[in-house]
Amino acid sequence: MTDPLPGQIRLDIHADPICPWCLIGKAELDRALESRPDHPFAITWQPFQLDPQMPQAGMDYVAYMKMKFTDEKGILAAMKPVMEASERLGLWINPSLIERVPNTLNAHRLLHWAGLEGAQTPVMSGLMRAHWREGRNINNPDVLVEIGEKAGMNGAVIRRLLATNEDRDEVAGREIAARQRGINSVPTFIVAGSHVVTGAQPASLWQNVIDELMGRA
Repeated sequence: MTDPLPGQIRLDIHADPICPWCLIGKAELDRALESRPDHPFAITWQPFQLDPQMPQAGMDYVAYMKMKFTDEKGILAAMKPVMEASERLGLWINPSLIERVPNTLNAHRLLHWAGLEGAQTPVMSGLMRAHWREGRNINNPDVLVEIGEKAGMNGAVIRRLLATNEDRDEVAGREIAARQRGINSVPTFIVAGSHVVTGAQPASLWQNVIDELMGRA
């Protein structure tokens, strides 16, 4: 990962692209950053799998949701605030298109490589869009290559790396280290390596944080 430039403040975001509240938390942060173009943040996306025991082939979406929320009534209750927040933010997600919940280790490997090229945020945006709006399988190498290419990465290199075990241990180790530090839910934001903000916070909170950091509070 690239280090912050002089004057920048590192913002580590532990997130999983298939986490709905990570999607919403990112959208809220994006609004704040757009309203404060002189913000000091250098963003680094850190790996965290909602379900690290997810089979490599993933799981049927409906079966997975019933396993988590018991029945259709439970699923609707869990998704209602997600849908309301996504509509308020103009995200227009479409969970009905999702057929399988993917294992996201390879998506996090792609994010790791994107970090080496300064392309993490476009890649995370692409992963979230593919899963939540398009219902695409973000463990599919073709999908990952396409997302990486759209962010300016070399698709042939991504495809070659995905066919190996390159950086699997690195990514898994960083997630284990995060859990050992007490991070057990996402999104979790860490400002300057020490100040922890959990959950999908509103843009107004981030605007206040930025104003305080910039001496405008």
